Amino acid sequence: MEKFTKLTSRAIPLPTENVDTDQIIPARFLKATDKIGFGEHLFKDWRFHKDESLNTSFALNNPKYSGSILVAGNNFGCGSSREHAAWALADYGFKVIVSSFFADIFKGNALNNGLLPIQVSEDFLKKLLPVLQENPQIEIVVNLEKQTIETPVGIATFEIDAYKKTCLLNGYDDIDFLISKTAKINAFEATL
Repeated sequence: MEKFTKLTSRAIPLPTENVDTDQIIPARFLKATDKIGFGEHLFKDWRFHKDESLNTSFALNNPKYSGSILVAGNNFGCGSSREHAAWALADYGFKVIVSSFFADIFKGNALNNGLLPIQVSEDFLKKLLPVLQENPQIEIVVNLEKQTIETPVGIATFEIDAYKKTCLLNGYDDIDFLISKTAKINAFEATL
């Protein structure tokens, strides 16, 4: 995984609430076991009409929006436990998802795949979304070390599991973390 310390980026607003994992990556695209290529099917049924033409009213298709931060409505990632939702978001290019609530399994899957879910208050989110819609050039600063998100509506702090924070800061998955402890493991085994 890539190391994540600080990110400055524009953001794409998606003010929809209760976005479930089947909307993020529809079940018909879950045939592959490799993480590559899921981004092209991200929000497929929202990004495209049934005749496969582009839905220009959907935020990800709007050329005025860009960036590697998705700011979504409340309750993002609910529904099934499919890890493919995190794969699709990361493969599309997102590094941070901001919402006022995440489903626990989605949150874990995101963190396991180098995607940072930032939970902010509902009030903060309700102020931020319209500002991003009106001013798409605005940049947001996410500082993982300080656990802050700086926006035009203020600075918020966010919680993150200490182990997952260490993994993101160092670009570790679970195996990489264990490998980083090889010297300590060997030293302990030598005492047995």
